[in-house]
Amino acid sequence: MSTLLSQIVNGLVLGSLIGLIALGYTMVYGIIQLINFAHGEVFMVGAYGGLAISTYLLPAVLQQQWWLALPLLLAGGAVISGAAAVAMERFAYRPLRNAPRLAPLITALGVSVALQEAVRVFYPGAFSPLPFPRVFLEGAYVVPIGDGVPVRYSGLLIIVVSVVLSVALQRFVDHSRQGRAMRAIAQDRDIARLMGIDPDRVIVTTFALGGVLAGVAGVLYGTDLGFVNIDIGFQTGIFAFTAAVLGGIGNIRGAVVGGMVIGLVKTLGGQYLPGGTAYDYVWIFVVLIAVLVYRPQGFFGEPERVRA
Repeated sequence: MSTLLSQIVNGLVLGSLIGLIALGYTMVYGIIQLINFAHGEVFMVGAYGGLAISTYLLPAVLQQQWWLALPLLLAGGAVISGAAAVAMERFAYRPLRNAPRLAPLITALGVSVALQEAVRVFYPGAFSPLPFPRVFLEGAYVVPIGDGVPVRYSGLLIIVVSVVLSVALQRFVDHSRQGRAMRAIAQDRDIARLMGIDPDRVIVTTFALGGVLAGVAGVLYGTDLGFVNIDIGFQTGIFAFTAAVLGGIGNIRGAVVGGMVIGLVKTLGGQYLPGGTAYDYVWIFVVLIAVLVYRPQGFFGEPERVRA
């Protein structure tokens, strides 16, 4: 029972991180129907941005005070990844806005490779994993169940930040003026333009929000595991995209729930299903296929209505 509960906790921590990244996938697709495969690399850029701030800008005396260092690293990683996402939209995707749908998809793959190689070439030592400062409380909180279930404080931080930011994003989309504009563009871009909404401004805001969330996730990833490398964007991005599809791509709540499901399947499958951790990816995609067979729109997606 103790092992089961520990794996559930690990799955929720991983799922919260994946869900935070998946929000960027689901928002961009909901607005412009683009699967931004480069979003995982934006997450990676945010992690390296936080590392750069800690290494080159943050004085040693501040690094020892987590309540000062952590917000600075989160803000720095969010700004850097947000800027990368905005630049990506402006120079890679906007010129292809009216092109055939295959063109931006191929461009997204190219941008992904370009970002990864740019970090490899220009960040000192990025060709191998780099240590990331643990700018949060060390140790774990022991949940008094059975023999006790340890939960890392950094894992608790990931869960709390993910839930808070996803709720804040949902409220922003539902109740703010910019959120209403985003929903209008998602429904009908041409009609929204006639109503005075600037599609370019809304789309760049969507990319910026997704980039900021990915940057926060990147810093939290480094803080929890204690290292970063240039491959984390591709691997975690695949999980996040799968979570967005599983939950219903275009749905904010679905992205978070899908992330939780992916995290639980990975940890529990690696522990209890045949093949162990060597086959945890297999079980993730088995679950995805099973869900899409019986509910193609995902957990919270709505069936697409095709007019005759």
